[in-house]
Amino acid sequence: MSITQELAAYAPDVPTLLTIGVFDGVHVGHLSLLHRLKTEAAARGLMPGVITFAPHPAEVLNSATMPALLTSVDERIALLRAAGISLIVLLSFTPELSRLTAEEFVQPLITQLAKRGLILGPDFSLGRNKSGTIDSLQTLGASLGFTVSSVPPCTLDGKVVSSTAIRATLEDGQVDVAARMLGRWFSLTGPVTSTSKRGTGLGFPTANLDIPQGRALPRNGVYATIATIPTGRFGSVTNVGHRPTFGTAEHMIETHILDFGGHLYGATLTVAFIARLRDEVTFPDSESLKAQISRDLVAARNILGELK
Repeated sequence: MSITQELAAYAPDVPTLLTIGVFDGVHVGHLSLLHRLKTEAAARGLMPGVITFAPHPAEVLNSATMPALLTSVDERIALLRAAGISLIVLLSFTPELSRLTAEEFVQPLITQLAKRGLILGPDFSLGRNKSGTIDSLQTLGASLGFTVSSVPPCTLDGKVVSSTAIRATLEDGQVDVAARMLGRWFSLTGPVTSTSKRGTGLGFPTANLDIPQGRALPRNGVYATIATIPTGRFGSVTNVGHRPTFGTAEHMIETHILDFGGHLYGATLTVAFIARLRDEVTFPDSESLKAQISRDLVAARNILGELK
């Protein structure tokens, strides 16, 4: 399907002011851009809209450079809607799309989406060989009748906020820093595939969270978390890793939900990572592990109690 055919399904009733990007994570930098988009659109009587892509362009152009994703496509769209964007255009990123020139890409935005302007992030480029820079798009806009402006980078503690920077903090286990960059706790959502019989045997039953390949994960270790299940939100402790004490090769995300005794198999579980408690450790025996888990639960309760 061509870009024109895809865009036709999203044709709005009023002219638009658009931004373009992957928006993985919909972090505070993205939110700053979206605020500018909404403010200017309101001042000009336009509809604010976001054009985003699936799959991630790197998956099509060079899979070796494909980053771990902070959000699924559904999560990304939900976060964009929560940010107040009603027009969200999800384009299929294909080799054919990547070969379009900047003019070939933006012309259908004018005809199908009644585009009157673009507001773009710093260092933005699009089109074949990334020829559609801010400067070249401004020149193109002057001839085709649309405006182009950009927003400066969003910084936190002197560092630019980006999806790449957030992935790096997660790789370091700094979920608190990632939360500040995201503007919310980093979370993972998926079905519960099983409950750990070994955890139950230790007196601490856990729910195993099924997360698709390619998602960004915090560094292996134990975390104070908040679990959201169909019946409510609970404090929890989550282990990310391989359970080295038992020689498990499979990488797992196991959550013990505090003060909960129900069954979760098949339910949807969301785990929000609040604070890192410790590294993954190999214990000499199960009794040593049980003692440490008890200490982890106390530490998690103390941390989570401060959030109330």
